[in-house]
Amino acid sequence: MVRLASGMLWVAGMALATAVGACSGDVQYEYPVKTGKGGEYASSAKKQDSVVGPEGFNIFGSSKKDDPGASGIGVNSFLWRASLDSISFMPVASADAFGGVIITDWYALPETPNERFKVNIYILGRQLRADGIKAAVFRQRRDPTGNWIDATVESKTTVELENVILTRARQLRIDSERP
Repeated sequence: MVRLASGMLWVAGMALATAVGACSGDVQYEYPVKTGKGGEYASSAKKQDSVVGPEGFNIFGSSKKDDPGASGIGVNSFLWRASLDSISFMPVASADAFGGVIITDWYALPETPNERFKVNIYILGRQLRADGIKAAVFRQRRDPTGNWIDATVESKTTVELENVILTRARQLRIDSERP
């Protein structure tokens, strides 16, 4: 019984390997084509079409030249790079290019060691748009006992960070279009 099961598994594996191998490459087939002269046929070479379209299947995003900011990652590449540039002085705790999330670790400026900041940036789409980025800034202050306590962040701080990122993203896009 074990020998039969392992033999069937081997046959199934070979069949799968053959099927996958047959899917690759540039295959040409010759099909008979009716010439219209008394039912005669002539051979004609025809390239086999792909199931996933003429450009194939690209798991890393679009390869189209008309959308230069949407290639390789799941979100707009200009917003992604601009976000990383804008917070480059802070330690990055997590960065997910396909989900569009950047999370920094806490960072204290050397001038103000009793105050620290943390930033979460969310890139919301593949287009370079003003509503394509969302930032959240967190602030903490150290109390006299040495514990960190949450402090308020002015709403304009978040808006200013988003504007810095958008300005940098536009600059990156303009630079990419120059010859």
